[in-house]
Amino acid sequence: MSKYKCIIFDCDGVLIDSESIAIKVLVDMANDLGAYMDFEASLISLKGKALNVCMDVISKRINNPLPIHFEQDYRINTFEAFRKSIQPIKGIKDVVENLDIPFCVASSGPENKIRLNLEITGLLPFFETNIFSCYAIQKWKPEPDIFLWAAKTMGFKPNECLVIEDSVSGVKAAKVGGFDVFGYTEHDYNNELEALATKTFNSMDSLLGMI
Repeated sequence: MSKYKCIIFDCDGVLIDSESIAIKVLVDMANDLGAYMDFEASLISLKGKALNVCMDVISKRINNPLPIHFEQDYRINTFEAFRKSIQPIKGIKDVVENLDIPFCVASSGPENKIRLNLEITGLLPFFETNIFSCYAIQKWKPEPDIFLWAAKTMGFKPNECLVIEDSVSGVKAAKVGGFDVFGYTEHDYNNELEALATKTFNSMDSLLGMI
């Protein structure tokens, strides 16, 4: 029997393979403004970062404020890109289909983005009423608030929950909040999670056995 009573999944990079798509859109838009950002380097440096942090990076690179409609345009462009090519993380559907304890998703993205991507990838029915967005509370990782809110709403204490994360900021947020956190390392390009997470794994096929 699992020692955990609830699983809290991050969304991007854990449930859905979206980060490379979103960062490609962001880099293209930044370079149109003269930022001269490399996609591969940005995939590493911007992974798991809140959009406002990424926008600050771009603003500093161009030494100017971003256009007032930048975020709106980014959302439009990413939603279009997601509809065309987003996929679930390999093996995640088998995980959520076979979990016998409550679970939810807690993400830095806005709820409409979370719902869109879960719907496209066929995962929305598993999370329909258990979606938690940082935008709802205006607190972002590495602050722990999103996980604390999710756990409380689900009816559990942090030490009864397990967080599944793939980013440094997400792992740090979970640890600060008093959660165990398993780091998903398939795209951990700099091998940063092993020293931070409770445990790490690189394939969703192994997650159920670890829980």
